[in-house]
Amino acid sequence: MRYDLAVVGSGPGGQKAAIAAAKLGKRVVIVERRRELVGGVCLHTGTIPSKTMREAILHLTGFRQRDVYADRYRQKRGITMNDLRAKLAQVSHHEWEVIQDQFDRNGVTTLVGEARFVSPHRLEITCGGETQFVEADRFVLAPGTKPARPAHIPFDGQSVFDADEFLDLDHIPRSMIVVGGGVIGIEYGIMFAALGVRVTVIDGRERLLEFCDREIIDSLVYHARSLNMNFFLGEAVQKIEKLRPNVVAVELESGKRVMGETCLFSVGRQGDTESLNLAAAGMEVDKRGRITCDENFRTMVPHIYAVGDIVGFPALASASMEQGRRAVCHAFGQRFKSCPHMPYGLFTVPEISLVGQTEQQLTADHVPYETGVARYSEIARGRIAGDRTGMLKLLFHRETLELLGVHCIGESATEIIHIGQAVMALGGTIEYFRDTVFNYPTMAECFKVAALDGLNKLLRNEADCEIEDTLKREVAELEAALV
Repeated sequence: MRYDLAVVGSGPGGQKAAIAAAKLGKRVVIVERRRELVGGVCLHTGTIPSKTMREAILHLTGFRQRDVYADRYRQKRGITMNDLRAKLAQVSHHEWEVIQDQFDRNGVTTLVGEARFVSPHRLEITCGGETQFVEADRFVLAPGTKPARPAHIPFDGQSVFDADEFLDLDHIPRSMIVVGGGVIGIEYGIMFAALGVRVTVIDGRERLLEFCDREIIDSLVYHARSLNMNFFLGEAVQKIEKLRPNVVAVELESGKRVMGETCLFSVGRQGDTESLNLAAAGMEVDKRGRITCDENFRTMVPHIYAVGDIVGFPALASASMEQGRRAVCHAFGQRFKSCPHMPYGLFTVPEISLVGQTEQQLTADHVPYETGVARYSEIARGRIAGDRTGMLKLLFHRETLELLGVHCIGESATEIIHIGQAVMALGGTIEYFRDTVFNYPTMAECFKVAALDGLNKLLRNEADCEIEDTLKREVAELEAALV
């Protein structure tokens, strides 16, 4: 059977690519290994499950109101993994139905089976011993990634496990060692620390999450330590071994030994491309199984595109969706206007979000900038929400006042960041926030407070300069008089 476009993988990137092509009147087929896996890693083991679990933890523990009710903030004692999974099945099934409905309404054909190239324009799809072939003019590959599982790590799914196995734990452990301080490791680590689990994070880098603003990450680490989390940074893992039931030891190259009941191994992810037989299509992957592509997500083979986590950073569901749309528009000669400022959201506890440049980037580029900061303790809504330690930081050009970056940590950070994103996309200045009326009391009010803080810093600097100039002039006049 011949199609205009064949999509491999039904995660966010594959979904939006297929639907975008269908809306252009193209004949589209999308292939997924098993029908129950439609939605990809995002829906079944990644974004949706982890965020649903996070919400369950914050609700069941009463974590958001801990500053209001002090020692009585915990709502439910004896929380179990079944408690955390209770909402997940409902959310996942609903999202699965939404995706299936979108495919049906847009006339996207769904095929179930393992796909592999047999030639640059032909796929072999195998399911339950049956084989069928699909030919297409163009392809979008969105197979996603899977956790890296080195052979020397003794995975068993309960004592030593990866991020995909996390949801299948039979109980909440008393302690957990997280090997790998990336986004996934930090998100899961802090979630479980909020449950009272003793969490230790080990990472080979001296700084966590280096793409984020340094002050924001310092604040996150401060919060994490308040939950009794420990960090071993700049440390390489030499060996992981299970000493006996419920006892795991992690040996570090420095000679240290870290003990815990469980170990989450979260050191990178590999492209899920092994079964695709990409060589038959004339393609290659890097050592991590990822596919190289250009700014339009076209690979080395002109009629084949790749989107989503398989192409690397930022590996966000939101970014994958946009990549899928962009790839299809380029493939079929349609105009596409890309998002100039991509927001990032980390669903840690507290959550983090950012858009634009960091202070470190602006400093390296010699950009004259100033900061404006609003702390949740100054915002009525922050008090109401029980978050006294969150903050919003605006970075803006000292001369033009153009907004250059927005960084936030705290309740609703991933929601309110979009206000800053919109102003940046329209080339706005922080004067917009000064002159705009925000609903009260809201977290969005932080933008006004931060803008006023930044503008006041400029006024103080100007006043200091004027005073300095006056003093210099008076000293010069005095010296002249003495002569």
